[in-house]
Amino acid sequence: MPYYIGVDVGGTTSTLAVGNDRREVVYVSPQFATTPDLGPQSSIAAISVAAQEAMAHLGAPLTEVAGAAIATPGPATMDGVLLATPNLNRELWNNFNIRAGLEAALRQHHPTLGVRYLGDGQAAALGEYAIRSRQLTWNRVPADSLPNETLNSLFMVIVGTGLGGGAVLGGQAIQGSQGRAGHVGHILLPSYAFRYEHDQKLLKGNAYATSESAVSLSGLAHQLEYRLKLPEWAAHSLNHIEGTVREKAKRLRELVGAGDPLAQQLFDDQAKALGITLLSVNYLGDYDRLVIGGGVCDLVPSVRDRYRELAEEEYRKHALDGFRNLDRFEFSVCGDEAPVIGALRWSMP
Repeated sequence: MPYYIGVDVGGTTSTLAVGNDRREVVYVSPQFATTPDLGPQSSIAAISVAAQEAMAHLGAPLTEVAGAAIATPGPATMDGVLLATPNLNRELWNNFNIRAGLEAALRQHHPTLGVRYLGDGQAAALGEYAIRSRQLTWNRVPADSLPNETLNSLFMVIVGTGLGGGAVLGGQAIQGSQGRAGHVGHILLPSYAFRYEHDQKLLKGNAYATSESAVSLSGLAHQLEYRLKLPEWAAHSLNHIEGTVREKAKRLRELVGAGDPLAQQLFDDQAKALGITLLSVNYLGDYDRLVIGGGVCDLVPSVRDRYRELAEEEYRKHALDGFRNLDRFEFSVCGDEAPVIGALRWSMP
């Protein structure tokens, strides 16, 4: 039975998935350390070992793998040459071809195995699309739990430390002319997307007032630091604990679940900015479905519903009539595994 392997590489850990020729996801690994600070060869060796262990777990040799694919944060070329990728040490990783490196390592055990490359935002969108459209089946997401819909296209945003994204059209991940498609975090937002002028002054990439400066952990930290200095929040509990503003921002998810008004205000503002961002995305793509992934999927249900509803409300508020008929945004059904499921789909014919 032919198998296929997908790998999602993160800043410190990676995940690997295996599927079979019936397009069933048969194995998803726990996150495993890839020691990127030791350089590319250390990471590639860890992925190669994980691939062999995954196949051993399934009772099959690596030689039964018919295709593999790897997804990483960008920017990178279409062939997987990393270009000053922010999550990886530039001195060690810049201009390294991670696709070719992994292929060479795997070919020591399977001489004809080929490896494909895809950006992680593009992979996340493809993974979400593959499960929702039933191109792949996965027992972690039962088919009867999915909406009964026909999808031709989808755009997915991933709200995390930054803001990533990717698109699928006609069942295919959109890479763009040079592999850079989907950089939704660098869309410029209007001033009214920000509560305070200060909130606009977070530099992301080479620009201020971007979607990522409003919709990301780094955006939350920037806004939190300012708001804790305002008189109305002087007595807030976060002003009386030790830690960096980033560490405090990581506690906002817990606080908003407990009904904290400052945390709620920050997440409300983020949701509205995301709605405006997704409107810009949809003006260009006119997608069947707009999906929200990343950490906000793990908010408590009541907060998550409020987040989605505010994002939808802001989208419709500013939309042209022809785009106002959006029925809903959806949260990811694949969660953090969307990129590795997308890499697995990318490895298949």
